[in-house]
Amino acid sequence: MDRFDALQAFARVVEAGSFTKAAQTLHMSKTTVTQLVQQLEARLRVKLLNRTTRQVKITPDGAVYYERVVRLLADLEDADTSLSSALASPKGRLRVDVPSPLARLILMPALPAFHERYPEIQFDMGVSDRMVDLIGDNVDCVLRGGEVTDPSLIVRHVGDLRLGVYAAPSYLERAGTPRHPRELIDTHHRTVGYLRSRSGKVAPITMRREDEQIEVQGRYVVAVDDGNAYLAAGVAGMGVLWLPHYMAEAHVAKGELMPLFEDGWQCDPMPMYVAFPPNRHVSAKLRAFIDWVVGLMEVHAPLAGR
Repeated sequence: MDRFDALQAFARVVEAGSFTKAAQTLHMSKTTVTQLVQQLEARLRVKLLNRTTRQVKITPDGAVYYERVVRLLADLEDADTSLSSALASPKGRLRVDVPSPLARLILMPALPAFHERYPEIQFDMGVSDRMVDLIGDNVDCVLRGGEVTDPSLIVRHVGDLRLGVYAAPSYLERAGTPRHPRELIDTHHRTVGYLRSRSGKVAPITMRREDEQIEVQGRYVVAVDDGNAYLAAGVAGMGVLWLPHYMAEAHVAKGELMPLFEDGWQCDPMPMYVAFPPNRHVSAKLRAFIDWVVGLMEVHAPLAGR
């Protein structure tokens, strides 16, 4: 038995809650992962995991052992890092998940400069607006807009996206230009709905002007759960939409979208967060990525009040 492989397999099964998922993230067969854990239990003469046909649960002894294993694996990575001078030049594969519009318009254009600085970091980048199971999917961190509601995650607030209200000229020609946000409520006007991945519902938008505040839900013809599709629906004239400025500016410049309610109305900014599991070691490569994201957000989405 390779003790390192066995420890890594055990930790990954605990984190993923499944031998199958653990095997996938370790690029091993399920049989190999199962045998490694069984061999580890035999060597320790302790039951670490309780297995049923539907789930895997850690035993009390296994929970105590798991905490020590996580620290040990982190220390081993630190030792490798110091010997290979990886703190000066981080290396290895980094699994992250980011929103699709942010990837397309901000991260990817800036990625060549990051790669030039850290040529040995390899990205596996999930690009989506879906909720990600960081542990089960073996993701190092996610970058998300909106509040992070999972109290088990370590969260860093890295920016605030300024939002505006827009509509395509074709929509305004057909429906007329609304002069006040209340005109989007229970009238002939339509919005483009954005489905929250956690609830599957369209969330209202709060708008403010001096001491006036209004919550706009609106009625929609189409609602989507992807930022790029949301933008495309608005450009196609399917309704009024709320967008971060970075998503709207190129389309406004080309006349494909028109800003609305510019007479003092403002939307609450959308907070941007980096989140990662508390048992995920903040390696040099992850720290480099987070610092890079913070720098990008300072340019494109500075924290409110700055």
